[in-house]
Amino acid sequence: MPIRIKRYTVVVTTLADGTKTAYTIEKVSGLIQAIVYTKTDYADGVDFIISCETSGLIIWDEDNVNASKTVYPRAATCDTLGVASLYAATGEPVEDKIPIANERIQIAIAAGGVTKSGTFYIYVES
Repeated sequence: MPIRIKRYTVVVTTLADGTKTAYTIEKVSGLIQAIVYTKTDYADGVDFIISCETSGLIIWDEDNVNASKTVYPRAATCDTLGVASLYAATGEPVEDKIPIANERIQIAIAAGGVTKSGTFYIYVES
């Protein structure tokens, strides 16, 4: 079966206090592949948290962003006892793609400036 990638686009325009929470229009299911943030005119130092609306699962949380960027979010894995899985040679966490099951993606903006905007492209493998 071929891999299917779907792109969800969310434009977020802040309120007068520089904050705003926006959502994908439809519910999302699959594995997060990438998120492209395209700065339009947010203030430098914008903060955002991208998460799942219902479960609260964090996908990307970054503060003080000044420019457009692309990220490939991954989450640390663990064994069946809840112990972190680590690469033996370096002690670094083993990471995997973040799953989403039938919920909207929420984007919360802070410190974005008065009525400023940015666009988020979220790529999901289903």
